[in-house]
Amino acid sequence: MNMLFFIVFLLFSLLILRLGVIQIVYGEDAKREVERTEDITVNKSVPRGKIYDRKHRLIVDNEPRKAITYTIPNQFDQKETLKTAKALAKLINKDTDKITERDKIDYWLMTHPDEAAKKVSKAELEKYKDKTNELYKLQLERVTKEEIASLTQEDLEVLAIYREFTGGYALTQQIVKNEDVSTEEYAKVSERLAELPGVDTTTDWERKYAYEDTLRSILGNVSNGLPSEKTDYYMSRGYSRNDRVGKSYIELQYEDVLRGQKEKVKNITRSGTVIESKVLHEGQRGKDLVLTVDMELQHEVDKIVEEELRKTKMRGGTGLLDRAFVTLMDPHTGEILAMSGKQYAYDEDEGRYKFSDFAAGNFTTSYVVGSSVKGATILTGYMTGVNTPGKPILDEPIIIKGSSPKSSHFNRGGYITINDHTALVRSSNVYMYKTAIAIGDGQYRRGQSLIIDKEKAFREMREHFSQFGLGIRTGIDLPGEQIGFRGDVEKAHGGNALDFAIGQYDSYTPLQLAQYVSTIANGGYRMQPHIVKEIRDPGEDKEEMGPLAQEVQPKVLNRINAEDAWIQRVQGGFWGVFHEANGTGKAFANEPYSPAGKTGTAETVDRGTGVWNLSLVAYAPYENPEVAMSIVVPSAYVKGGSPNNINSDIGKRVLKAYFDLKNKKDDAASEETNEDVEEQE
Repeated sequence: MNMLFFIVFLLFSLLILRLGVIQIVYGEDAKREVERTEDITVNKSVPRGKIYDRKHRLIVDNEPRKAITYTIPNQFDQKETLKTAKALAKLINKDTDKITERDKIDYWLMTHPDEAAKKVSKAELEKYKDKTNELYKLQLERVTKEEIASLTQEDLEVLAIYREFTGGYALTQQIVKNEDVSTEEYAKVSERLAELPGVDTTTDWERKYAYEDTLRSILGNVSNGLPSEKTDYYMSRGYSRNDRVGKSYIELQYEDVLRGQKEKVKNITRSGTVIESKVLHEGQRGKDLVLTVDMELQHEVDKIVEEELRKTKMRGGTGLLDRAFVTLMDPHTGEILAMSGKQYAYDEDEGRYKFSDFAAGNFTTSYVVGSSVKGATILTGYMTGVNTPGKPILDEPIIIKGSSPKSSHFNRGGYITINDHTALVRSSNVYMYKTAIAIGDGQYRRGQSLIIDKEKAFREMREHFSQFGLGIRTGIDLPGEQIGFRGDVEKAHGGNALDFAIGQYDSYTPLQLAQYVSTIANGGYRMQPHIVKEIRDPGEDKEEMGPLAQEVQPKVLNRINAEDAWIQRVQGGFWGVFHEANGTGKAFANEPYSPAGKTGTAETVDRGTGVWNLSLVAYAPYENPEVAMSIVVPSAYVKGGSPNNINSDIGKRVLKAYFDLKNKKDDAASEETNEDVEEQE
């Protein structure tokens, strides 16, 4: 017993000695380590820039909303994080839709450690003792559906919150909830922040669209967090994982302008826990964009397109008609004045047919457009030297061995001598056919095989068409622009080169048509279209616009290789299309705004059914063009069905709306001037 007491005495002595050494020798070091703080600077997102129309009407704004956030500690503790998530779940309702099956399995394993341990045998523990990941994989595979189903709704809400807690990097602020945060939830969380380490209540924002669906597809969307496929790209440029970025169109194209300068915050941590945050730099919201679009005009054009689509759908043979496109462009500057696209489709959620915005289809979809490109064909004939202004040709049915006859719609069996002007006015297919044959060094003999160098014909015509913007990118300041479909020359036969000359082989976007007709309207200059007019710094006052930071200048991409007289000849033909007795667009003859242009009809196939596409290009006034227009209506009616003129019906109303609004604004400006004069007197 004495020996036992002696041993116990020695052990206690050693323990006391050790405690003394720690307390006396290392005590101050330990105290300093516990009290040591660390300063870490992080960036916080700021609201994005606003978007206005050309008249400075607000289109896209930032709407503040309540938000609950979580700042991830420097030293992650799973148990403490889960404890905080459970406490927060009692105070807020959290949507569980984003939870995946894998999330549920991970959560079940985390909250059922004893059952999880039994998922692997002793032999497996021994086998994978140095391979923790392999053991965890085995556990994942062995969680049953019944065990997953045992998770309650409360468990899922905790999981949804925990998932947000762990979705970023240390000391970055994660959004836990920023949609439908009630005043009660916000107050409850605010009162208990001391009990919820890392949790905070703040103000977040969301994009607000003043004109709802108008131009919505072009304005683009903003992602709530970095897109997974581009995370590395954005992270290398100073973004945080939960930052908002533009996902599409204007928001994406002008991301660097709209994102703003981040707020810099210094987080003071102790033992890995944030104890204080100080704002070093308040940051600045993104710069504002002023678009070239007039939203009042845009709204009118959208309304016209919807009304004409709805009216035309009441006619027979329009079963496949479901969309229409209109682009209005300033032919001298390239500014997009309005860009309308409407799609009429069945909405499964609402159980009815409805219109949706498809303005982006003006540059992301392409169609065969028919005779509206014949102005380019005429000028190509001049530029390649195969035709000259006023040169007569014989309009006759083209009979090629082994092929169906090709003819002009106004002359199915006769022989009529016409020139280039009449060819445009009456829309002669044969004039264009013979132009293509000449470009391809071909020879046509009635009833015999066509001799033509198809490679040369396609190459020359495509090269010259590209001078107008047909078949190439227009250069618009929006992502996702398509060039259209180019038919395979190797698989084509000689007759396809003839089809190309009348717009029946390659496909073009409505925006390409607008650039093409603008090039003719302004005397031969291909202008780069753009939808952003100005970039402005944020205004000091919420209601006022800031100073001009950058103005987008008109840009000439090229000048077509044509003499002024040749361009004027085609301009005269476009005038005749709308004003001469035999013109295919004579429905415009009595319009007061002096329009000129060209109609188009193209035979094609849609979903296995033969259909006709309708198109129209125009500009006005003829003497001094200020607006150019393209219209494309795919599948306007089925082959054999009753024809309609929806392209002309839309075109007349759109140009009238443009000039009515212009006159209205001119009258208002004149009244203001008169009032100012009267006040001065």
